[in-house]
Amino acid sequence: MMIGLVVDSNSQLPARLARRLGITIVSLTVQVDGVDYQEGIDLNADSFYEFWSGGHSPTITTSQPSPGAFSTAYELLVESGATEILSVHVSESMSGTLNSARLAAASASVPVRLVDTNTASFGISCCALAAVDAIRDGADLEQAAAVAEQRAATVGTAFVVGAPWLVESSGRADGVDVHGAAAEGIPVLAMTGGDLEVLATVNSLESAVISMTNYALTRCAVVGAGGHIAVGTSDASSRPVAEALTEALTGRPAVTDIVQYRIGPSIGAHTGPGTSGLFVY
Repeated sequence: MMIGLVVDSNSQLPARLARRLGITIVSLTVQVDGVDYQEGIDLNADSFYEFWSGGHSPTITTSQPSPGAFSTAYELLVESGATEILSVHVSESMSGTLNSARLAAASASVPVRLVDTNTASFGISCCALAAVDAIRDGADLEQAAAVAEQRAATVGTAFVVGAPWLVESSGRADGVDVHGAAAEGIPVLAMTGGDLEVLATVNSLESAVISMTNYALTRCAVVGAGGHIAVGTSDASSRPVAEALTEALTGRPAVTDIVQYRIGPSIGAHTGPGTSGLFVY
């Protein structure tokens, strides 16, 4: 038996890591100023944030992959020898991606097990990476799916956004006054599953780094996360915060390892340039 693994590009899984682990990425569509792009194929993080240069504020929308895109991905895995497929995706409450995968799974030539991670961005990758480890240890399809779902229940993220108004307009901050917090200072946001909250409102990026570092260490020590940290960078303007986070967490006894990822188009569409943060898993 061979289990193929699929994620969507909202996972922000680095392409090099995906190739090394044999994970297939199905791209979301990101429309910028009326032009459609496939995330990770003809639009990467660097080219996406260039649209913001010169003070331009682009009009951006995102849409889920088509069922056909998932069908193609599934059948290519079958041709490569997969006898079962684990398909791990962005929360159904945030995107129609899982429904597209569901439609494709119904006609796939091998069993497809879907996982709703109830999260977004690198949180999806956190779940997929847990499944990879489980499969390497001999887990079957259902066991690997259960491991991914267990990881989904504990993964957490803390971050600062470059464009708080985009978070508000995305519809993902219902009941969370991000705009009000931004009027008072720099909001540090946190999310576990689909629950977004303002973790703190601070007056400097240095204080934001301290807040996110404390969040990460608390989750490692109290929530039972494995001590794995992923630090995300959007563009050059966010790099100093990402570097400060990495430095603050490096060498901590509770931290097992730190990986780096880019905050790409399907996330940047809702957060803007200047966004940085971390996932704990």
